[in-house]
Amino acid sequence: MPERAALLAPLGALERRLAESAPGIPVLAVRLPELERVAWRRGLRAARALERRAAAAFSSAALRVLRAGDCVAHEPASDVFVAALLAPTRGAPGVPAACDARSALARIAATVESATRLAVAGGWTTYDARSDAGDPHALAERALRCGERERERYAFFSSIGHELRTPLAAIRGYLETLLDDRLDAGTRERFVRIAHNESLRLGRLVDGMFEISLLDLREAPHRRAACVVGEALAAAQDACAAGAAARRAGVIVDDAHDAVVALDLDRLTLILVNVLENAIKHGRAGGAVFASVHPDARGVRITVDDDGPGIAPGDRDRVFAFGERGDTAAEGNGIGLAFVRLLVERAGGHIELRDSPLGGARFSLWLPSPPTT
Repeated sequence: MPERAALLAPLGALERRLAESAPGIPVLAVRLPELERVAWRRGLRAARALERRAAAAFSSAALRVLRAGDCVAHEPASDVFVAALLAPTRGAPGVPAACDARSALARIAATVESATRLAVAGGWTTYDARSDAGDPHALAERALRCGERERERYAFFSSIGHELRTPLAAIRGYLETLLDDRLDAGTRERFVRIAHNESLRLGRLVDGMFEISLLDLREAPHRRAACVVGEALAAAQDACAAGAAARRAGVIVDDAHDAVVALDLDRLTLILVNVLENAIKHGRAGGAVFASVHPDARGVRITVDDDGPGIAPGDRDRVFAFGERGDTAAEGNGIGLAFVRLLVERAGGHIELRDSPLGGARFSLWLPSPPTT
């Protein structure tokens, strides 16, 4: 038997209900941002059919998730659906708690996404009679903006955790190897030096984590940063040595270059570690990764080639988006390459993804030279 659908009120009716309620009522909003694209590609009839399907899914989910007294609303020919948690929390006379709003939003959004096969954006906020009275559309937009900021915060902390794990893994790997008594004195000294350098880099990453925050993409204060590309490549090669050994892959780097770019050593090392690790991970087991440096009149181009299956043209933009991976990627969390592009672009450079002469993928990074004055 099909599920009974809740009655979707117009937004004006929802606003009147909110005006009569206690302050601080949580308001959820769900949007189907791809609905307009469907209208352009498949016509208004197809878009309206998907809208009706979304409305049915939204209302049926509301019946399961929300409580008697809550209100759901939607304007025809709109991609936004709204719910107000007007009913008190179970066992308490006050308004629902934030955890109630997040839980309800997640379950309703998942139902709508499953029913429509379209991406869903969601968010929640609280009703303020002083600023929201008479403008339910602005209230819904604020809820969606709050959801976007919350997703950005999640991406930020996920990316920071990812980047901190890289030097931590290197430190742990070299220290575990140092426990082997069979190492000669020269190898032991080299591993201690690498672990020490990685610990210093980890400390600097922690100190600078908010400077490269994804929540504020404004230009960072001007600093006359500069580093030698060869030094960053050597540090990145050392940091990736354990991962390369596990894959039996060779990492071949051009002769040390004294070319200088307008980026500090830690940032460039972080960029190169991510790109090299990606090439090692997705290249052939037992294969090779090649890094080369090509100075030009205004800056330096660094290319990293692998011999893996490559990345399909349709996936080449996606691999640089947070939380996204190409279909050819066997594993990963979709963070490292997004972080790379952020750092490269903030330094005034750019990164491209092309086919490699080796048959895999070529990442080409261009970074500017530091100013001469």
